[in-house]
Amino acid sequence: MAQEAASRHNDRLINALAGGWVADAASLGLHWLYDSPRIAEVAGNQPEFLEPRGDYFDGVFGYFAHGGKKAGDTSHYAAATRVLTDSLLANQGALSIRDYQRRFRTYFGPGGGWQGFLDNPTRITLENLTSLEHRAIDKALATVNVDLSDKQRRVLVQKVLPYTRHLSGADLAGPVREAVNLTYKEPEIQQAGVHLAETIDRNLAPESGADDTQLPAVSKLAPLVACYLGQDDLLQVAEAAVRVTNHSDEAVAWARCAATLLNQLFLGESVSSAMDAAMPLAPDVTRLEQARSGASLNGPEAGDTFGRTCYLYEAMPVIFHILSQANSFVEAARSNIQCGGDSCGRSWIIGPAMAAIHGVGGETGIPLSWLTRVTDSTSILRDIESLVRYR
Repeated sequence: MAQEAASRHNDRLINALAGGWVADAASLGLHWLYDSPRIAEVAGNQPEFLEPRGDYFDGVFGYFAHGGKKAGDTSHYAAATRVLTDSLLANQGALSIRDYQRRFRTYFGPGGGWQGFLDNPTRITLENLTSLEHRAIDKALATVNVDLSDKQRRVLVQKVLPYTRHLSGADLAGPVREAVNLTYKEPEIQQAGVHLAETIDRNLAPESGADDTQLPAVSKLAPLVACYLGQDDLLQVAEAAVRVTNHSDEAVAWARCAATLLNQLFLGESVSSAMDAAMPLAPDVTRLEQARSGASLNGPEAGDTFGRTCYLYEAMPVIFHILSQANSFVEAARSNIQCGGDSCGRSWIIGPAMAAIHGVGGETGIPLSWLTRVTDSTSILRDIESLVRYR
């Protein structure tokens, strides 16, 4: 019986994590189109999985950010979630801030794998990671106790940076010494290189994020919640992850609310109970109470009331409204798209929440046909299943 319960529990987590990807991909075609009547005009009652087209935005307010993307592709929110998922997989389900920062910088930075829109927190986080590295280098150089020429100092920095960007702690000394040895045979210069690497490593700060209160703070939380489900340190770990990209107390407060909501739903609690547990952690409880009080589901009206932009104090009430009123995954996803604005960002709470409740298939779960429409769905689902096994 215990084994069966654990299996059902893992199934719920797999469904939930898949829900974020599906909801994001479903929203991409009309993402950041802020005019709900225009959305209804171009998409009718089935606004999901449209190919992004600039003419949808002609004559109305919006921002066309996804030129070149195809139906089924996912947004930059999905890309950031995958970076954190890859880091969790590499660390057997545990959060390693340094590993997460490295992967984030490698993927979104120059020469990385991402091609597409860069949001404000991502852009500033990349800048901050470079600035933090420069400050760590200055501290390291100031404490070198070997008499080095300016050229030697420059060369040593060039030698050690590839290693401080990929290794940490005790793993640094050997490779750094070998790298320095290619140019300098003197033991004292090699030791100076090791000192530089280890000092840089110690002085790289974990809080690299932008002072920003937008949806990237919470959109990546689902895989982290799945790994730390029900654990006492969940909110502490969530805060650490959020401050990598959003170094803001307000963003952290909203993230604590969102993480608690997902945690409760992933554990099998009802929407009402999950919201009751999450709301006291929010910076603005009144707006969430108002969002829950509606008598029927109306995404466009929720956008009119609370706002449609990327800011969490607008997005979280819209999310609460949809979750409290929708009766199926499809209904929630469509209402989110019809609301307009940052539908992709909101998808990363709405999708996992509704999939945790309704599962896959049937009248209320994620349609199987929607799962197959997500680009690279086979790889995504394989990683989700691997991540859940680490619990």
